[in-house]
Amino acid sequence: MRRLIILAFLLGGMQLIQPLGDTGRGAEWLLAFGFLILAAYSVGEIAAGLGLPKIVGYLFAGVVFGPGGILVITPSATAALAPVSSLAIALIAYLAGAELRWGEVRERGPAILRIMTAELGITFVLIAAVMMPLLGRLDSFSQAGTVELLAFSLLFASVAVIHSPAVAMAVLSETRASGRVARTTLGVVLLADVVVVLLFSGFLALARALVPPTGMDTGGTGLWGIIWELGGAVIVGAALGGLVSLYLRFVKQELFFFAIMIALVGAALANLLHVETLLMLLVAGFVSENVSVPEDGAALRHAMERSADPVFVVFFALAGTQIIPREFGGMLVLIVPIVLVRMFGIWWGTKVGAKWAGVPDDGPLVWQGLVAQAGVGLGLAVLVAEAYPARGGDLAALFVAVIAVNQFMGPVFFRRALEKSGEIPSGSTPTEETELPEAQLPGAYPDLR
Repeated sequence: MRRLIILAFLLGGMQLIQPLGDTGRGAEWLLAFGFLILAAYSVGEIAAGLGLPKIVGYLFAGVVFGPGGILVITPSATAALAPVSSLAIALIAYLAGAELRWGEVRERGPAILRIMTAELGITFVLIAAVMMPLLGRLDSFSQAGTVELLAFSLLFASVAVIHSPAVAMAVLSETRASGRVARTTLGVVLLADVVVVLLFSGFLALARALVPPTGMDTGGTGLWGIIWELGGAVIVGAALGGLVSLYLRFVKQELFFFAIMIALVGAALANLLHVETLLMLLVAGFVSENVSVPEDGAALRHAMERSADPVFVVFFALAGTQIIPREFGGMLVLIVPIVLVRMFGIWWGTKVGAKWAGVPDDGPLVWQGLVAQAGVGLGLAVLVAEAYPARGGDLAALFVAVIAVNQFMGPVFFRRALEKSGEIPSGSTPTEETELPEAQLPGAYPDLR
């Protein structure tokens, strides 16, 4: 009840303040940022009280208060807050890399690779197969030939198989889960993210060859461009990770602000050098964690998690603002079979991969952490829409609808898997509001994990 009262006051305050700030330079985005932190956090606590992951509440808050709901957060405010999403992705990538230990990579790497290969391969084939008859139901594909349907089905499948490192990290951060299922799931998600970028690039090139675009071409990325985007990300990420480890060794001051600076500088470097941001920062986190003294690495991770908490809340709330429920009604006949086939492919592929890797007990739980989608998938959908203005718009809308469903289901499935595996510490119950010592956070900001 307390959270509902807080939401009512926040909403009333926004209705009174918004008209006064219409002409203020930068006022709208600043007001939207503050509102989203408080409102999404409150909805997240309500979701936790219902036994759901908080991230589901953050997403729901974005849907309700965004353009698809009561329009408290306008499209212009959402666009102005895009840097927050970039910062969140950078923090997520670095933290994900820092969670990997070299010894564990050597020990678990082959198993993770086999699980990912089987899961991605089976899911890709099944989605491509089901898309062939379904695509014809879209108006822009009603007159398409077999070659066109095949090309776009393969292109759709190359995006639909993607997972979400952001959701995986958010659920692990909230639950503080640690164990074989948690780390195997995270490893598969991170490795698959890199593979899907390559897969998508290849099938976009194939689609261009079979069905040349008539509008804007996102090409010019060629083989060497892809090689540099990925290989350069590894090189630049390793260098950045080395510099971070030197700072931790010789300076080790103001880690809270240093953590934010790493993410901002890393994202700027990736954009400047045209390398893959997620991969670059993942490598940076991995190198700094494994080169630094364990105590120093842990201190930086802790500081980065604290700086990331409010950013994560706004990031997932902003993701929710992209979901417009009323636009999805006419697509249900397409959305439902795609979502079900994808889930079946993930379940079957993970089961096959776990048996291949010699860890059959992992399959029934790991697959549940692979359902969620977000972030990168939306970006790839935009690239398809830009490459094919006539038909790409319909495909992008379908991408967004499928991702929206999986965004909400994924965290619930993953948390359930972690509970079944017994990897969530006993103190991290869904309804508990953990309080951190005042020294851990600036001011009195609550723990948003």
